[in-house]
Amino acid sequence: MRKKKKHKEDHIDETWLVPYADLLTLLLALFIVLFAISKVDQEKFAELANVMRGEFSSGEGIMENGTTISPEEQPLVGEEQEEKEEEQQEKAEDEEKKRAEIERLAKIQQKINGYITENELTDVLDTNLTDKGLLISILNDVSFDSGSAEVSGDGQEIAKEVSNFLYTNPPHEITVSGHTDNQPIHSSEFKSNWELSVMRAVNFMRLLLGNEDLDERLFSAKGYGEYEPIAPNDSPQNREKNRRVEVLILPNYE
Repeated sequence: MRKKKKHKEDHIDETWLVPYADLLTLLLALFIVLFAISKVDQEKFAELANVMRGEFSSGEGIMENGTTISPEEQPLVGEEQEEKEEEQQEKAEDEEKKRAEIERLAKIQQKINGYITENELTDVLDTNLTDKGLLISILNDVSFDSGSAEVSGDGQEIAKEVSNFLYTNPPHEITVSGHTDNQPIHSSEFKSNWELSVMRAVNFMRLLLGNEDLDERLFSAKGYGEYEPIAPNDSPQNREKNRRVEVLILPNYE
């Protein structure tokens, strides 16, 4: 009996090693944080603090998981996530509106081009679809006499036909602009090509608004004179191209 008791007393209790190991782990974490504060900038410290907070709140040891998540990789939550989703949805809706509007203008262009081909007016009318809208160009020499702002008989007929294509649902804003070549004007009525171009645009717009289906509140007129040529003013043919009236159908989006 005496020998068995001695053997039991010689056994050492090692349960103290568990809290001791935890203490060492906490000390290691403390030294890492102190080192980070003294060596890195605020952004790095915030990143380290997030990692340490996740380690201690998860109940896992500091050395058991070596992966970290940078602030840029952290998923958005709450209002930030909702705002991002709303922005993406609005952007997608805007792109869809633009695509649908371009398709509507393209259909109008097809109708006008069909009219031009059918009536052999390729030397008189032209269309061009751009980001600014659908542009219809009418040569001035067909619509106006030299130095005059009064629309000729042929020009009046063209204005009437063009006005039929300007009625759309939904309606569009329309800008009518006048252009000239760079030849000085010799007229007692107009002191400059700029004034001539303005009045030609206004008079042509008035003929367009003879169509009662059109809303005059959506129309505006501009005069550019000689300052927006589409060809060099170095030949009679090019100067003829620059003498024109343009009707721009604006797209229904900003």
